[in-house]
Amino acid sequence: MNKTKRKIFETSMKLFAEKGYEATSIEEITATVGVAKGTLYYHFGSKEEIFNFLVEEGMKLLQNSIDIKTAKYTNYIDKLKAIVLIEIKIVAKYEDLIKILLSQFWGSEARNEMCKEHIFNYISKIEEIVKEGIEKKEVKNGDPKSIASEIYGLICSALVYKVRTKKELDVMGLYKEFESTVIEGLKVK
Repeated sequence: MNKTKRKIFETSMKLFAEKGYEATSIEEITATVGVAKGTLYYHFGSKEEIFNFLVEEGMKLLQNSIDIKTAKYTNYIDKLKAIVLIEIKIVAKYEDLIKILLSQFWGSEARNEMCKEHIFNYISKIEEIVKEGIEKKEVKNGDPKSIASEIYGLICSALVYKVRTKKELDVMGLYKEFESTVIEGLKVK
């Protein structure tokens, strides 16, 4: 991604997270980036295209991180621990992306449906790991859909915690909390 496209991407993400998709205009994006509309349209055909690119690239980053980290482990509890740690790191580093995804999850417009689809695909990856862990008797028996949704929900929990405490996330501290409360509860005793 070239410098201008990256600046448009980062600025749009910040504006969408702060003001919402509807309240952010192309004019505001170009003014904040410091480029002409033509330059923006050279890189992106519309505000919707910027939004779609943002969500797709962000979810790719999250899913690739999960794939790489979980492939390193054979134990399914360790795979779930890796997912939890990555989710907290994503919230710490890409808070604006998470705010956008969560804000656009509700509704029935195309962008809402796209966000839901990406989130559900991501949760399905977690669900597969949970199912396999249950089958191997490494993860406590339960509803894989529910457990996977709970693990995804830690993204929301980490963001709420950050907003509530009004300070930067202590990634490892929060991870240890989630590990002792959530992951420990999934272990087969």
